Amino acid sequence: MLLKAPLILGLIVLAPHVCSSDFMDIGSRTNYFILCVEFAVFHFNQVYPDEYAYKLLWVRRSQRKQFALIYLMELELGQTICTKEDEDLENCPLQEGPEEKKLDCTFIVDARPWLSQFFLLNSTCVQK
Repeated sequence: MLLKAPLILGLIVLAPHVCSSDFMDIGSRTNYFILCVEFAVFHFNQVYPDEYAYKLLWVRRSQRKQFALIYLMELELGQTICTKEDEDLENCPLQEGPEEKKLDCTFIVDARPWLSQFFLLNSTCVQK
């Protein structure tokens, strides 16, 4: 029984290093990352309780999980003057003045692009 305790302790200490889930920096213009950003912003607009749509202003961080197509992104989103039903959000102007809202969001997206599937694993947004 005494020999098992050091083995278990060793596994507990080594496990985080062996099973590392670190993300690596990647270019924000890589194909799969761009698709994940589009998915995250679309999903955000679907579930966020606001009549106006938000659009991407800036990519603060772009990372991919090592050996997986799981992407971590930190995005700045801005509220537009368009409603969620409008088609062309890219060309929609931002709210200005006291109505202006910007959000800093972190999304983690699992991508399976060969199946056209994307899954939002985590999302957090805070108003600036």
